Amino acid sequence: MLGLGAFLTQFDVTALVVVMPEVGRDLAIGMPSLAWVIDGYSLAFTAALLAAGAVADRYGRRRVLLLGNALFLAASVACALAGTAAALWAARAGQGIGAAFLITGAIASIAGTFPDAAMRARALALTGILSGIAMALGPTTGGLLASSLGWRAIFLANILPCGLIALAVPRRVGEGRTGSGSPIDWPGLFVLTGALGLAVEGILLAQAAPIAGAAGLAASAALTIAFARRQRQREHPLIDPALASDRGVKAVIVLLLAVSAGYWAVLVSLPAFLMAAYGMDARAGGLALLAATLPMLVLPPVGGRMVRRLGWRRTFGIALALITGGNAILTATACAGPSDMTGALIGMAAIGAGAALAHSQLTGGIVALAPPEAAGMAAALTMVARQAGFALGVAILGALAPTTTDGAGYAAVFAVAAGAGLIGLGACRGLPGGAGRPR
Repeated sequence: MLGLGAFLTQFDVTALVVVMPEVGRDLAIGMPSLAWVIDGYSLAFTAALLAAGAVADRYGRRRVLLLGNALFLAASVACALAGTAAALWAARAGQGIGAAFLITGAIASIAGTFPDAAMRARALALTGILSGIAMALGPTTGGLLASSLGWRAIFLANILPCGLIALAVPRRVGEGRTGSGSPIDWPGLFVLTGALGLAVEGILLAQAAPIAGAAGLAASAALTIAFARRQRQREHPLIDPALASDRGVKAVIVLLLAVSAGYWAVLVSLPAFLMAAYGMDARAGGLALLAATLPMLVLPPVGGRMVRRLGWRRTFGIALALITGGNAILTATACAGPSDMTGALIGMAAIGAGAALAHSQLTGGIVALAPPEAAGMAAALTMVARQAGFALGVAILGALAPTTTDGAGYAAVFAVAAGAGLIGLGACRGLPGGAGRPR
């Protein structure tokens, strides 16, 4: 039941990608504005994650889980009922906040429910597997739901599992709290959220309103600097700037951003490309996306074995090479125009394989490479970098998305994603050759 919370929060990250064109037509909004349907969730999720752990420790992990579940349920219904873009953005942000509290409460409750280290590790591993299944099957399931019942059914599908969580958790999961916890830096949290939000908006405005876009990016940079300075001055920072001085940690952060932009953000653009280039509907697009998502179900254990045998640098190098090459193939396929789908399927399979090898290892990598006393902060930094990279990647690729119905217009989208993969490939040089910390 606790794993169901992890499934829900990740399912709603990817289930919408296939129906984004339909949402745009229904609410009369274009791709740049549609990006906020995804990014509203991601940014709220990122910001709330930094506060949820301290709240759970202070007020109760089960209580935070149930609060997050209730908010996620209410926001899901609000998403289904949204009649305007603004209403959908606000409801998606509410979903993101609820998801952060739900997943944090679930993971913290697992830690308290299984005091035995081996059992706890297996429970957390199962939670990770469920998260991967949710993200992998989200596009296909979302496409099937939307083709039969409309895109709003994706949100209404959350009602049953949220109801099961609300009924089962109070009966089966005990409360746990420390009664203390680090103080939450609320001003710092708002500054970080504002910096990410302004960066996304600046990117989305860059093409249509360059001056406004540049102003948004400049304001984002100023807030980012202010946030970093504030964290250096605090005894209990949200994110310890000292971690950024570790070469291995910096490399993994770049890899997180590269995978988020080169794979997860590409998933948002792929359905529109498949529809434009091959005339697919939501159902067919969701099924075609299995080429990119099925590797997430079968290859993560292979990534773990590769790290042990080849080390961090070679494993992530292979993964980023696949992401780069897959996006290059998609670029060439888009430029060539509609023919058979062989090239598109090969490109999607390659980026899926690369992401599957890297995704499950990135959290372990940053924890292993960070100083031992900063392992908890490093794990939190992983989640922030992953979600922030996804939000910024969606914004950048959304700004590049063509306004025409010609699939060739998506060549620029995939080319930029390939560039992100190349940057990640270069960052692999900062990793140790083995599977431990650099000496």
